[in-house]
Amino acid sequence: MRFRSLAMTAAGAAAILAGVVPGSAQTYPTKEIQGIIQWGAGGSTDTVMRAVSPKVEEILGQSIVLKNVTGGAGAIGLNQVAAARPDGYSLLMGAENPLIYKVMGLGTKDYGDFVAIDILARGTPILVARPGTPFDDYASMIEYVKAHPGEVKFGSTGPGGLPSVVTAMIRDVEGELPVTVIPYDGDGPALTALQSGAIDVMPAVLGAAVESVKAEKIKALAVFASEGVKQLPEVQAITAANEGYAKFLPWGPFFGVFAPKGTPDDVVAKLQEAFRTAAEQDSFKSLMDNRGYTLMNISGEEAQDFMTSWQQTTAWLLQDAGLTKASPEEFGIERAAQD
Repeated sequence: MRFRSLAMTAAGAAAILAGVVPGSAQTYPTKEIQGIIQWGAGGSTDTVMRAVSPKVEEILGQSIVLKNVTGGAGAIGLNQVAAARPDGYSLLMGAENPLIYKVMGLGTKDYGDFVAIDILARGTPILVARPGTPFDDYASMIEYVKAHPGEVKFGSTGPGGLPSVVTAMIRDVEGELPVTVIPYDGDGPALTALQSGAIDVMPAVLGAAVESVKAEKIKALAVFASEGVKQLPEVQAITAANEGYAKFLPWGPFFGVFAPKGTPDDVVAKLQEAFRTAAEQDSFKSLMDNRGYTLMNISGEEAQDFMTSWQQTTAWLLQDAGLTKASPEEFGIERAAQD
């Protein structure tokens, strides 16, 4: 018995010396994978991840248990995965927000503590309102808000979320707007509140709002793009309402899958291949297109370059709007080059 124990120990040591990490070799995955969605059910991140995961499960031969962990503008879910063992069995299904956690004072971790498995898609912001509001487009909303200080309730997903970035753009172009901001744990819950009349206006993601707009449960005021979108061709592009927005565009949220830093390279490679293949399926592409998402399906250096550019643009936009708790300079975030 002692001889077998020593033999097993020697084998383990040899494996470590050979660079083999337990649980990372060709057998991965041998158990279910946990996917933490850092936003509430029904929102953009939730929609994208629940659409791509079934095909990934089929490719890997293991189930992916998706769980919505909300709070802290997504920081609670991120911290939970960051603290998990880096073995490929805990993945963060995230959005763009972590890239501005540090400047917003929301935490000390961001995507620098992770490796990008796949940035699947990006979205287009849209400004929507409940049907009963006394304005039907962007210009009339601005006029009404200024004439009725504090009356209009704006939905938000917390500091650094898409609504706060879009609001920063509005503040830069239009000046301070006297609105009342109501926070929610993601655009899904916020859009539900909008439909119920709890709030009046919501900067959201086109992909999360488009079906409700088509069903006339909410109305679209403008899309934050330089041109209109085919999903809602009658909705005005924000630059048509005010050319001052052109300097910020194109801009939008993105949705990706991340693993904690230290996850074995072979596990990362297997996950990247699985998500890349899943995102190439016609059914996923069709859903993304119909909902107004732009397919990206990038990883590695390409994903890192994209995130660096996004972080530079957004962190300095928020800094210039006076919404940050710390300057991007403190974290080595350079100001994006102007065209």
